[in-house]
Amino acid sequence: MAIPKLTKESIDEAISYIDEQGVPSQHQSKVYQLVVDGKKYPPKYVIAVANYLTNNEEIDTQKYSAKDAKSYFESHGYQIDINQGINMSHKAVNEEINYIGFDCKNRFSKMLLKSKNIIFRGAPGTGKSYLAKSIAADIISNGYTDKYAELTEEQKQQVEFVQFHPSYDYSDFVEGLRPKMNEDGSMGFELQDGIFKHFVDKARMNYEDSQKSEKLRKQEISARTLMSNFLSDIEYGKTEFEIKTGNKFIIMDADEKHIYILIPENKFTNKLTLNTTEILKMLESGKKFEKVSDITNFFGKQHAVQGYSYYYAIFNEINQSTKDMKQINVEPVELKKYIFIIDEINRGEISKILGELFFSIDPGYRGKVGEVSTQYANLHADPNEKFYIPENVYIIGTMNDIDRSVDSFDFAMRRRFRFVEINANSTQKMLESLKNVELKNEAVERMNNLNSEILKVDDLNENYQIGAAYFLKLNILSFDELWTDCLKPLLHDYVRGMYDEDDIMQRFAHAYGYEEIVDGELDETIQNQG
Repeated sequence: MAIPKLTKESIDEAISYIDEQGVPSQHQSKVYQLVVDGKKYPPKYVIAVANYLTNNEEIDTQKYSAKDAKSYFESHGYQIDINQGINMSHKAVNEEINYIGFDCKNRFSKMLLKSKNIIFRGAPGTGKSYLAKSIAADIISNGYTDKYAELTEEQKQQVEFVQFHPSYDYSDFVEGLRPKMNEDGSMGFELQDGIFKHFVDKARMNYEDSQKSEKLRKQEISARTLMSNFLSDIEYGKTEFEIKTGNKFIIMDADEKHIYILIPENKFTNKLTLNTTEILKMLESGKKFEKVSDITNFFGKQHAVQGYSYYYAIFNEINQSTKDMKQINVEPVELKKYIFIIDEINRGEISKILGELFFSIDPGYRGKVGEVSTQYANLHADPNEKFYIPENVYIIGTMNDIDRSVDSFDFAMRRRFRFVEINANSTQKMLESLKNVELKNEAVERMNNLNSEILKVDDLNENYQIGAAYFLKLNILSFDELWTDCLKPLLHDYVRGMYDEDDIMQRFAHAYGYEEIVDGELDETIQNQG
C-alpha cells in the first residue's frame, strides 16, 4: 500500500506522540532507523502513527514496506540509518530473535508473542489448557522452562487463569458492584475490580514504571513511602486531625486505594472516603499547596469538593516528615510479560462479559490508543479515568470444536484472535508424565489406533479424535477401566443415532485393544477367581 499523504507537522506530532508513549515491542524496526534530533525511531511506525493522528486510521505498520518507508523519509530530507550488525543473509532468523528476545521451547510461544491474542481450538482432551500453561511458563521464564509448576511464586503472578461459563458476566471479569457490610451492620455496595481488570492494572503498572525516568520514579517511590509511614504511625480511630476551619476528623481505616475518615462535628455527613491516588499525585508533584484552592487548580476543577479540605490537612501532615526522608536509590524496572488464559472461552456470553472491552482487546489497539471508559466510570474516584490494555499483556483462549456454543461465538471476537488448531497428536508430549516408558508407549499406540478408526466413520472427523489428556488417567486407571469408564461413554455419544452404531463401537473397542467379556466368559472368570 502506498504511503499516505502526510505533512511535516503530522510527522512531528507522531514523533512527539512516540516520545510520550514509547514504541511497542512488535513495532520495533529490525533494519532501518529514522534519526530525528539524535533520537532513533522505527520508520514504518512513525508513518502509521502520523496516519492515525491525521486521518484517524488504526495504527497498522503492515500496510507499508520498510523499503517504502525508508524511501519516503529520504525523499523528504530525513536521515535514515541501518541497524548495525544485521546479517541480511540470516534476516528471518535475526528478526525472530530480535522480536522475541529469547529462545522459545514451545513453537506456539512465538505465535502468541507476535499475535498478542490466540485461541487454541480442537477436540476435547487434546491438552489445550495444558498447552496454554506450558506457553505461559515458556514466555514468563524467558525460555528457561515450559513447565508451569517450575515457575517461582513471583513469576506465577504474571499468569492468570479463568474459565468462562454461561453465568459468567461483566462484574466477574471487568468490574461491578459487590455487597459490603457497613460498620453499623447494614448492607451496602462497593465497586470492585474483576479478575481481568485487576490483572491488567498489575501489568499496566509494570509497563508504565518500565518507561518512566529515574527522576519520576524517585518522586513516586518517595510519595508512597511518605504515605505508608504516615498511615503506619497514626492510631486508627483515635488520632485527631484538623482542617483550616477548625473541624476535627479521625482516620478510621485505610487500604490500598482509600482513606476512610470520621468527622464527628459534621451533622450532615460525618463519614468521608478519600482517594489515596489523589494525595499521592500531590506529593509526587513536588508543588506547595498553601490553600485549598491550590488543590482545586491542581486537579483542573472549577469548584472545590468537600474532600479537598481533608486532602489539604493530610498533605500538610505528611509533608512535615519529608525532612527526615533518606536518599532513595531506584533500580530500573524490568518490563515483564503478563499472560491471561481464558479456558472454554466459547462457553461464556462474550458480549455480556467483555462489554466495551471488545475495542481495547484488539491487538492493534494495545496501549492508550485503545483506551475506553468502563461502564462504571462514573463511580471511579476520577470519572475521566480510562481503561486500556498495555503492550505487555497476552491472551490465550481455548475452545472445544464440537461444543455447540462454538456456533454462536461472537464474530467480532473471532477477528481479534488468531485461531490455531490443536489436533490429538500435537500434545502427546504430556504423556511423558505417565509412570514409565512402557506405559507411555502403549498409550500412544492405543491412542493412535483408536483415532485412526474414528476417522473412518463418515460423520466424524479430527475434531472427534481422543486427546492425550484422557490417557493421563492411566496413572490411576487400567487400560480397561479407561475404556469402560471414560472413552466408551464419550464415543457412544458421538455415534448415537447412527444406523450402525453398535458395529462402530465394536470397531472402536477393537482398535483400542479392549476385549469385551461375554456372559459365559464372565461366569468362568468368576469361578476361576473363586
